[in-house]
Amino acid sequence: MAFRAAVITFPGSNCDRDMATALEAVSGQPAIRVWHGDADLPERLDLIALPGGFSYGDYLRSGAMAATSPIMRAVIAAADRGVPVLGVCNGFQVLTEARLLPGALLRNAGQRFVCRTVSLTVCNTDTLFTAGFSAGETIRIPVAHHDGNYFADADTLDRLEGEGRVAFRYAEACNGSARDIAGVLSANGRVLGMMPHPERAIEPAAVPALGGADGRRLFANILASLANA
Repeated sequence: MAFRAAVITFPGSNCDRDMATALEAVSGQPAIRVWHGDADLPERLDLIALPGGFSYGDYLRSGAMAATSPIMRAVIAAADRGVPVLGVCNGFQVLTEARLLPGALLRNAGQRFVCRTVSLTVCNTDTLFTAGFSAGETIRIPVAHHDGNYFADADTLDRLEGEGRVAFRYAEACNGSARDIAGVLSANGRVLGMMPHPERAIEPAAVPALGGADGRRLFANILASLANA
C-alpha cells in the first residue's frame, strides 16, 4: 500500500512545505496537507508530521496555542492508537504542550537564536525513526530555534534515560538543553520530538549541497520500519 503521511499546518508554520517536500522526496508519495482548524485527519495514515515554524507567533509560550487547535484532538487520538508522530522544532514544542511528550522547551541559554548545522549522537536505535542508524553514531542535522532548551525535572530525565527515550543528544554545545537532549520519544516509541530539522538535510549522499543526507536517513528509517512491521 502507498505510504500516507499528513503534514499539519498551523498559523505561523514555515517548514510545512519543506516537510512535505522531504516526505515526497524519500517516499515517492505526496504528503497530505492538513490545516490546524480541521477536526479530522485523513483515514489510514502511516505518519503525522508537525513541522517547524512559529505557530501563533510563539505568543503565550512556543507551541502552547497550537496545542489547543482542533486538529490536535485528532492527532492525540491517532497517537494513542499507535500512529507514528514526528514533531520537529515548533512541532516538538507543540507535542510537549499537548502532553504527548514530557518536559518543555525553554528560551535558549544565552538568549540567542541558534541557526547552524550541529552534530548529534544517536542514543537509541530501537525505534522506527532510528533503526537504520548505529548506536553512538554521530550525524549532522541543521537547527534553527530560539526556544530549544529542553527542560524536565531530574526524576523525569532519569526516567527518560532509563527507559531509552532519549533519541538524540547534542554532541556539541547548542542551547543549554538538560543533559544535551535534542530528541525525545514517547513511552511506546511511536512519537518523536526533536529540535533539529531532518527535512533540511535530505540531499542524496553524492550531492551534499544543502545540509547533507542524514535527515533523509531518518525518513528512510520510518519507511523501512513500517514496511517491515
